[in-house]
Amino acid sequence: MLFMVIESFKGGDPKPVGERFRRCGRMLPEGVAYHATWVDAAGARCFQVMETSNPDLLQAWMRHWEDLIDFEIIPVLTSNDFWAKAQVE
Repeated sequence: MLFMVIESFKGGDPKPVGERFRRCGRMLPEGVAYHATWVDAAGARCFQVMETSNPDLLQAWMRHWEDLIDFEIIPVLTSNDFWAKAQVE
């Protein structure tokens, strides 16, 4: 399953997040694959695509960051997968 992870940096400050990332890396548990990241122009939010067959693993990953980031997790499909599924239903 693919997930859009929307991260809002607490206080709108990306610096502590960047510092921890440089020191510790992404800290993903085994079973979660990172695909891509975008950061909004203001530097207050980050958008990541992650993949896992076990969504509970995302909760384990978020615990490493929850002091610095508020999370929104949205299950998503690629456009091709969505439209292929939509035609079957």
